[in-house]
Amino acid sequence: MRKLWGALAMVVTLSLSGCGYNTLQSNDEQIKASWSEVVNQYQRRADLIPNLVNTVKGYAAHEKDVLTQVTQARAAATSMQVTPEVLNDPAAFARFQAAQGALSGALSRLLAVSENYPNLKADTNFRDLQAQLEGTENRITVARNRYITSVQAFNVTVRSFPSNLTAMAMGYKPKPNFAVENEKEISTPPKVDFVVTPVKPAGATPGAAK
Repeated sequence: MRKLWGALAMVVTLSLSGCGYNTLQSNDEQIKASWSEVVNQYQRRADLIPNLVNTVKGYAAHEKDVLTQVTQARAAATSMQVTPEVLNDPAAFARFQAAQGALSGALSRLLAVSENYPNLKADTNFRDLQAQLEGTENRITVARNRYITSVQAFNVTVRSFPSNLTAMAMGYKPKPNFAVENEKEISTPPKVDFVVTPVKPAGATPGAAK
């Protein structure tokens, strides 16, 4: 009797493996882990922004439009629900990607504005925040690439025969992914330039002898 049960268990195991069940489960768990890392890194970036905005405001308070854009983009990005259910809703995923892309653009404009303020660029706190932001953007790029790879593997399994039959029976559908055509542009970290532009002394005359 034990031999019979053992044989049946082996047949079931081989059947599940052959129909792609185990692969689907493994790929699905990998997607969830990759997504969690993407969300964590985006949250890390969001946590840096208030201090960055306040630091810039201390030197360039009149750059109100840029500062407001960053603040509003952060509020929009952090107000979205980013539960695993988003991965099964292409429209919600697209909104999440658009919100994060808008925040990336606003941050780039903020850092571009800082180039016009030598004292801001020389501020120790600002330089530290820039370095942290660059590191976080790099982590976001890595996390996004891992997610893209995980989703690609899952979607191939969902669409391939005979695993597609198992996917249909279990209700698995292809998951949305980050837009590959925009990945290079979106994931490019903001440039961090620590070169401080010298300030000319008052009354200096161009071309004056040294």
